[in-house]
Amino acid sequence: MHMPQNSPVQMLRHKTKVLVLLLGFSFLAGCGELIEPRYNLLGGGSLSLKELEGKVVLINYWAEWCRPCRIEIPELNQFAQDHLTSVRVLSVNFDGVDGEQLIEQVAALGIEFGTLLQDPRDALAVPASGGLPETIVLNRKGEVQEVLLGPQTQQSLQAVLLSIPL
Repeated sequence: MHMPQNSPVQMLRHKTKVLVLLLGFSFLAGCGELIEPRYNLLGGGSLSLKELEGKVVLINYWAEWCRPCRIEIPELNQFAQDHLTSVRVLSVNFDGVDGEQLIEQVAALGIEFGTLLQDPRDALAVPASGGLPETIVLNRKGEVQEVLLGPQTQQSLQAVLLSIPL
């Protein structure tokens, strides 16, 4: 039995095919890579944590009023200098200050490593500890290895570094 070209059955079949194709393409479009967030750095430039894969990353949370932070920062400065090729140390101001106030606080505390203007904590799914100083350690794959609470020394940071597989 031959149906006319514009019969309701043929039109329904055609619309069904088009709908299936559109759904298939929309599904495939959703399979693309997620856009990695970029974080602006104090003084200019930006980075994504994905760009740092291959290095151990230390993200240190500090505040101007935090005495243990003031003790820890020289240790972090030296550790960053001693491990330029294998470790990236970054800082985040706990109080969320920005602009000129952030520049002044970074200078006053003598922070020599990069300071992020946005907090990556949510993207890393690490809840706030409520204490300072706090350092999030990412392994070479960009995964959270551990969270360190309290002031760190070069020795404690070296022990953490050695515990992370190559």
